[in-house]
Amino acid sequence: MRGARLTRGDQPPEIVVPPPGPESRRLSAELARVEAPGISTLGPRDEPAIVWREALGANVLDVDGNRYVDLTSGFGVALVGHRPPEILEAVARQAGELLHGLGDVAAHPARVALARRLAALAPVDRPRIHFAVSGADAVEVALKAALAATGRAGLLAFDPGYHGLTLGALAAASRAEFRAPFAAALRPGVVRLPFGAEPARIAAALADGAIGAALVEPVVGREGVLPPPPGWLAALAAACRASGTLLIADEVLTGFGRTGAHFVVEAEGVRPDLLCCGKALGGGLPIAAAIGSAELFEPFRRAGEALHTGTFVAHPLACAAALATLDLIARERLVERARALGERLAAELAPAVARVDGASLRGRGALWGIALAAPAPARRLAARLARRGVLVLAGGAAGDVVQLAPPLTIADAPLTAALDAVAAELDRLESDADAC
Repeated sequence: MRGARLTRGDQPPEIVVPPPGPESRRLSAELARVEAPGISTLGPRDEPAIVWREALGANVLDVDGNRYVDLTSGFGVALVGHRPPEILEAVARQAGELLHGLGDVAAHPARVALARRLAALAPVDRPRIHFAVSGADAVEVALKAALAATGRAGLLAFDPGYHGLTLGALAAASRAEFRAPFAAALRPGVVRLPFGAEPARIAAALADGAIGAALVEPVVGREGVLPPPPGWLAALAAACRASGTLLIADEVLTGFGRTGAHFVVEAEGVRPDLLCCGKALGGGLPIAAAIGSAELFEPFRRAGEALHTGTFVAHPLACAAALATLDLIARERLVERARALGERLAAELAPAVARVDGASLRGRGALWGIALAAPAPARRLAARLARRGVLVLAGGAAGDVVQLAPPLTIADAPLTAALDAVAAELDRLESDADAC
């Protein structure tokens, strides 16, 4: 079975050996001997994990021949599915011409085309594109731009919230366990309010003029899948405008149609000063961007060295993949497809979630979270689903939320099989509770 291949990406799960199988265990043990600890591939005691061999469409094949339905989209990256032929063809064409460029020194045609496309798409006034290599890198760019433009070092962040783990972004992270080991090096002046805090509390926090920017995930992703209260983002934007505070929208996970709009802020009638995007943009290759109003990036215009850059900024292959991804999203009407998926997920999962004591279902478009009573049931649900061939993520600020974020191109057969498995395992969770 280890020689099996994926010929289609629209198949239901098939488990041939209980995961993690022997080859996954062997490779996990080898990785534990050579990789630094703390990477989530392995648990704190180097427990074996599923090792991916191949992915196509909505399917993942592990090194033991097990086929899964991926309801994670690879942390949201595979919005248009794994390895769409259009992206492979675009990358191959680009690789035949220019495999690597010269970072911020020399551009290439795909970079110009992608910057133009993003400027036309972004809900930002007078947009300028600052490319980055990851979502966290895009957040760093936005934080630097806000500080340079306002001269105010204070930052308003919301709990829960996740913006990456680089030092600048880490200061805004809601989880103390992420921040604590590096607290001595983190920026001071971060004010934290609850996500969805009353507008009066936001206005009071911004009143003294010390805060230069407010950083928010318009829909909280990794930390629990929390949509904003109705009208809240607009109220936050109004409070920022009134105090001269810049609004930074972190749409690294939610951008490009995941929630049923190109960007959440667009659906909420909000135009942020800066918008961070990434993940799905590259169709599987690493690329991100901070998009901001032209005047905010003027402090970056200088004769000397760039204030923020990287060797692989706007990498030619990633730009080609991103252009193909945007074409796919438009041609296949995937923004509308996300809304349809959301209606189906809500309708089919709500009855099973309602049968679990203390559980709730929340989300928007093709991003949903099943909130359970404690972390243990969430981990148990994710592990049991993996054994049935369905990949989900268990996490959230309290570790009690199972996240569902399928590719927007997922076909009916794998989606039906996956949702049936989720419903069955939710019922099993409730049976476990009854047995206790």
